Amino acid sequence: MDTGQNGISHSEGQGYGLILAQAFGDPETFDRIEAWTRSHIANRQDALMSWKWDPSRSDSIPDWHNATDGDLFRAWAHLRAALGSGWRTDPAVAADITRDLVGLCLAPDPRAPDEVLLMPGAEALRTPRRVLVNPSYYLSRALRQLGASYDAPALIRAADHGETLLGDLAATGFLPDWVEVTTDGFVPPRDHDFRSAYDALRIPLYLCWSGLPHHPANRVILRMLISSDLPGHVAVWIDDNGQIRGQSNQPGFHAIATLAAGGTPPLSAGNIASQPYYPATLQMLAHVAAREGRA
Repeated sequence: MDTGQNGISHSEGQGYGLILAQAFGDPETFDRIEAWTRSHIANRQDALMSWKWDPSRSDSIPDWHNATDGDLFRAWAHLRAALGSGWRTDPAVAADITRDLVGLCLAPDPRAPDEVLLMPGAEALRTPRRVLVNPSYYLSRALRQLGASYDAPALIRAADHGETLLGDLAATGFLPDWVEVTTDGFVPPRDHDFRSAYDALRIPLYLCWSGLPHHPANRVILRMLISSDLPGHVAVWIDDNGQIRGQSNQPGFHAIATLAAGGTPPLSAGNIASQPYYPATLQMLAHVAAREGRA
């Protein structure tokens, strides 16, 4: 339940929950999350999930569009559960999601049409000249493992090109939550704020998890985090002029800074229980990423 968004649940949260249940060896929770997911948001005609479930609405699902990162995490969690933990899971879940990620969520890069971009959703903005991208959706480790396991080389290409994309963005000194990739380069998105904030914080998390702690995008976000002018806080939101718009002392956001700086974030039940959904989840994921990123 996303306490920062009025108690909704979403595909991102279900994917994170499945990964964390597998990483911490909890098959009962894994099965409960998967059962809820199937009953409530795995309702599209493809293998992807509707991104948002709202308990305050009578129809519960106000938007049936998917969010690619949630689907990526769910597929990866099932692959990890079967291969890494030896749990019995439905083998069709990861295979079918991988198929539909390839078929519905990749688009040619307008700057280099032989390369593919990971779109944020199957119905996201896409033309030959302009593609909407969320840079924080790139978890190279997951893309490569799914691509190798299900004969989907396009996902491996997407991981490779995604790391190049992040490098190109890092060279500008600004890693936004959302950006449009055009034939002429990067432009602000038309339907999202052009800022580096809560989405972009996941970029170093996924790079370190993928064994890339020295990627230049990691350093850009770390510089933002440690630019805070409040004691005990990190900067979690800057605008496109580099001005700080949000700072936080939540341990989960500090965990991202620790990970990006090469450390291992601490983890305790009390820490997790004291935080809202998002920083608590980031802290747990950062702990797993530190452990696995060195392997």
